[in-house]
Amino acid sequence: MRVLMFYHSLVSDWNHGNAHFLRGIVTELLSRGHEVAVFEPRDGWSARNLLQEQGPSALQKFAAAYPGLSSHQHRGYDDRIAQSLDAADLVLVHEWNDPALVGAIGAHRLQSGNYRLYFHDTHHRMVTAPEQMAAYDLTGYDGVLAYGEVLRKLYQAHGRKAWTWHEAADTRVFRPLPGLPTQGDLVWIGNWAEGERAAELEEFLIGPCKRLQLKASVYGVRYPESAIKALGEAGITYRGWLPNFEVPQVFAQFRVTVHIPRRPYVKALPGIPTIRPFEALACGIPLVCAPWNDVEGLFSPGSDFLKAKDGP
Repeated sequence: MRVLMFYHSLVSDWNHGNAHFLRGIVTELLSRGHEVAVFEPRDGWSARNLLQEQGPSALQKFAAAYPGLSSHQHRGYDDRIAQSLDAADLVLVHEWNDPALVGAIGAHRLQSGNYRLYFHDTHHRMVTAPEQMAAYDLTGYDGVLAYGEVLRKLYQAHGRKAWTWHEAADTRVFRPLPGLPTQGDLVWIGNWAEGERAAELEEFLIGPCKRLQLKASVYGVRYPESAIKALGEAGITYRGWLPNFEVPQVFAQFRVTVHIPRRPYVKALPGIPTIRPFEALACGIPLVCAPWNDVEGLFSPGSDFLKAKDGP
């Protein structure tokens, strides 16, 4: 098949967790003999911030880690995209695209497309910001790929065909790496997330590390100075951005990690853990989770990971 994928970014994972899953899916499709073309906006927000903070070497690291992956940049719907759609068999359009592009691709599908067209939703806006999602015209789409049952049912309630497609870790990249020297007790890898889990980070990460005097490190971006100060006062080293493909090496050098989900996922989208726990489990590091309701039975608490009801 010829597969077209329209996503915010393949090359940048700066505050862009969907890039983790996208890279694994593209790798898997290519390994099965499919032809894949990924389109991402020129000067996209994630890539722009990555280049401003880290410089061109960050993109060079991506190219070295994924020599078979690349993307086509665009400035919106144009003749090149239309011609690519004409030859497509399957098209996936992620929800972090401009509504104008989403609508234009749907219109092409209605007018002349013989391909299957799906909208891929991996966010909580359908619940927390429905007015934003109302801007997306999905008239020409065959259905929605939603990354959790609760999201799938919500789309169905709005008259859309929908299927659940959970995120997962690419085990080609995320795997145990025994033998590396231990650098500390606990590591947390996650972005600030606009403060959506600020209280939870204090309860399940900062407070416990301070009380137990753990040697801990935090990786992630968009932390305000107040949060970095709180980490430092707890004896936690803040290390900034970490390329996602380097996560296995970091996990291998610590004794334990934690999963602290964003509040909207816990409150509004139960059963959707995001990709971080999958990556930790694939790497074989002991995992402790802050409360979240695994209503779909993806994991076995007590066997796959330990669950903390509250802070110590």
